[in-house]
Amino acid sequence: MTDDSKPAAQGLNFIEAIIEADRESAKHGGDVVTRFPPEPNGWLHIGHAKSIALNFGLGLKYGGRTHLRFDDTNPLTEEVEYVEAIQNDIKWLGFDWGKHLYFASDYFEKMYLYGEELIKMGKAYVCSLSGDEVSEYRGDFFKPGKDSPYRERSIDENLQMFRDMRAGKFKDGAHTLRLKIDMASGNPTMRDPPCYRIRRATHHRTSDAWCIYPLYDYAHCISDALENITHSICTLEFESHRPLYDWVLEQLRTIPPGAPVAAPTGQPHQYEFSRLKLNYTVMSKRKLLQLVTEKHVSGWEDPRMLTLAGLRRRGYTAESLRAFATSVGVTKNDSWTDMGVLEGAIREDLNLRAPRAMCVLRPLKIVIENYPEGEQETVDVQNHPLKPELGTRKVPFGREIYIEQEDFQEVPPKGFFRLQPGKEVRLRGAYFVKCERVVKDADGAVVEVRCSYDPSTRGGDSPDGRKVKGTLHWVAAATAVDVDIRLFDRLFSVEQPGTDRDFLLDLNPHSLETLQAKGEPMLASSSSGQHFQFERTGYFFADPKDSKPGAPVWNRVVGLKDSWAKEQRADVRAVGTAQGADVRAVGTAQKR
Repeated sequence: MTDDSKPAAQGLNFIEAIIEADRESAKHGGDVVTRFPPEPNGWLHIGHAKSIALNFGLGLKYGGRTHLRFDDTNPLTEEVEYVEAIQNDIKWLGFDWGKHLYFASDYFEKMYLYGEELIKMGKAYVCSLSGDEVSEYRGDFFKPGKDSPYRERSIDENLQMFRDMRAGKFKDGAHTLRLKIDMASGNPTMRDPPCYRIRRATHHRTSDAWCIYPLYDYAHCISDALENITHSICTLEFESHRPLYDWVLEQLRTIPPGAPVAAPTGQPHQYEFSRLKLNYTVMSKRKLLQLVTEKHVSGWEDPRMLTLAGLRRRGYTAESLRAFATSVGVTKNDSWTDMGVLEGAIREDLNLRAPRAMCVLRPLKIVIENYPEGEQETVDVQNHPLKPELGTRKVPFGREIYIEQEDFQEVPPKGFFRLQPGKEVRLRGAYFVKCERVVKDADGAVVEVRCSYDPSTRGGDSPDGRKVKGTLHWVAAATAVDVDIRLFDRLFSVEQPGTDRDFLLDLNPHSLETLQAKGEPMLASSSSGQHFQFERTGYFFADPKDSKPGAPVWNRVVGLKDSWAKEQRADVRAVGTAQGADVRAVGTAQKR
């Protein structure tokens, strides 16, 4: 049983259990040094939030430190834009690397010299096979590899060719530097992997100083060792790469004193945990980049994207993402997490922090016929039912108000407790009203509902003790402000996009709906970046990019309950009763 497969102590994840044991045995001198090593080839997404919270959280918990190190070894895909965005995202999540900001490119000279030392030790050689030929010679899990015809070049020839590679004397792809390990290994990763390639491209930090660049498996372990990382935490797909990680460092530790480069002193160990797999989304940077470049979304910050920037713009809080990362846990079990867990985390967070407001998304006019014409009053409405210390606010009320279209039905189904002919409902903080009659247009659609009100029920309670089952939100027509609303649904309509076809075919055509709603007056003066719970419709956030003074644009962060799961259950029922009478359910299923 390896040291990272021991069962975790109660209350600890398996990595914490390892660290506890290491500290107890004084391994690494009791130090805990972790790192978060993103490649700056895209913006961070929700999967990275789990890794960030884990690495930085361990550093904080054990009084150690966490490095931010950019794995910038591929200049073709890396940009300063991504470096800056990644730093912003990590700080927004609430973590700080302090003075420990590093780049793999900081170590390019040492990595090159280590390559020369490996050649001198007979542990590396310059190979002139093409990329396709390297793949063919390597074999696979069922077919062993075979030696490159260039594997036995002399040390002197290899050194000269490697130096000529650095000097730019060869075309891109003409040669690679490969580690001489074992072409018959049962682990294909160990079959003489390349560690340097020729690639003429301008690097975002080193410009055109280099035309050869190290590959990740070589650069990663060296960077860890040079920075004295103690616990190098990766996702499970790197488990088969761990023998290579260890092999490279074992060879470099044998560099003799007096060599042009000193052997690295750090002794990191790699541990792997399961990456986040969240349904109804994709977390491949390549696919996210495709969504952006092909304009299926408005950019990396599109609120439908599960990039950290997109989640932040939509209105997710750093606290909710940290809570989500904690809730999914750290294990070696590769499993899917339901999107509802992420939505539940933000719902729980905003339930406590977001003040309440009333906003009618799809207005239906109500005229209260026995309310005096031309008069207006204000009623007191709670700002937060769980926080009485936040007090109340004054909300205008008058003869004409708006309610949600869905809160009235002329012929209601069983169990409908909202407004209907001859029945009373409560208006939040105001009065009881009763539907007296409806006004329809030429097509027979209801365009206005005529009601009466009971003046004795001001504040929403009846002095005679009579009860009503429905309480509606509303806004006064005379003082209502126009409110720009964006309703977001999941970007993909299936749980695992692209499983058996192009993932773009699984995009949800209804992932964005824009509305002009009617809201209470104070919403017009709300600040960019402010949260509210719009009563009975969800949690909303004033978009920090598109909002303007006096004209906020409101993103719905999440509904008040998991309406998606409810709709999916309804779809299943609808399919089963497609030949029956449940016409509305069938329509819902077809829409989905």
